[in-house]
Amino acid sequence: MHLIRGFHNLKPKHKGCALTIGNFDGIHLGHQALLKLLTEIADKHHAKRCLMSFDPLPHEFFSSDHNRPRLMNTRDKLVALASYSPVLCPDYLLLMKFNKELSSMTAAEFIEKILIDALAIKALVIGDDFQFGRDRKGNLSLLQEYGAKYGFEVATLSTHHIDETRVSSTRIRNALIENQLDATKKMLGRPYQICGRVAHGDKRGRTIGFPTANIHLHRPSTPLYGVYSVTMHSSTLGTVKGIANVGRRPTVDGIRVQLEVHLFDFNKDIYGQNVCIAFHHKIRDEEKFESFDDLKNQIQLDCHKAREFHGLTNNK
Repeated sequence: MHLIRGFHNLKPKHKGCALTIGNFDGIHLGHQALLKLLTEIADKHHAKRCLMSFDPLPHEFFSSDHNRPRLMNTRDKLVALASYSPVLCPDYLLLMKFNKELSSMTAAEFIEKILIDALAIKALVIGDDFQFGRDRKGNLSLLQEYGAKYGFEVATLSTHHIDETRVSSTRIRNALIENQLDATKKMLGRPYQICGRVAHGDKRGRTIGFPTANIHLHRPSTPLYGVYSVTMHSSTLGTVKGIANVGRRPTVDGIRVQLEVHLFDFNKDIYGQNVCIAFHHKIRDEEKFESFDDLKNQIQLDCHKAREFHGLTNNK
């Protein structure tokens, strides 16, 4: 998969693709169904597959409200797409900067300037509720009208449901906030995960016997806060069981939200490695302790619960 950062980086070779458009935040089972249909339509037209997404997400551009934290940053999205089978992984990820210029385009301007002039699409694959353009006035009917005129196919897919419940990024976000990790897993088709590079921290965990791998979140907010049973995954490590805290670390007066992971029965140097953390079970909310001894005692209890969840013995 090739990443294209911005409209200005499009090349003649990118023209003639089959395209799908959306935030694809979380890349849940509904998104995966769209990507599968994209492959089917692209094969029919002998075309490359392109996914157009946005950064910032449109709702982030229009509002600074952090009550709608994104499920994925750009790196998470790239890692997830690359991990899927060839049927789901597109040839191109076109990451468009959502700014004043793009947000002010009418639906007709978006179709003419981007879909026709810049990309010369052979097909467009969208959800049946897709809206776009200034004031969200663009819809399926308009796309079909342009498709008939300029010779590109418009294929649609109905909303994906699980147990009669519509799958959406909003529902997944709310499920994470409400600690419904099993429901999240069903909608994503996998445990929710956060990916990033292991960075050096302040190493306070070592002083109380719980060294941590620190992963910077690179996002304004997160739907997860608290202590969780997790697994860490990487191409070199495989899968390692552990416990994680997502939060500001109030006991040490932390400000920035970050992810800290303590791995069980593990002592390798993993600084600088790219890893993914999968969240399986919430143990408790983050809280402030009066002393490091109180914090250490609570971490011991948390680790005991996490080891039990992972099916590990509690001899450490």
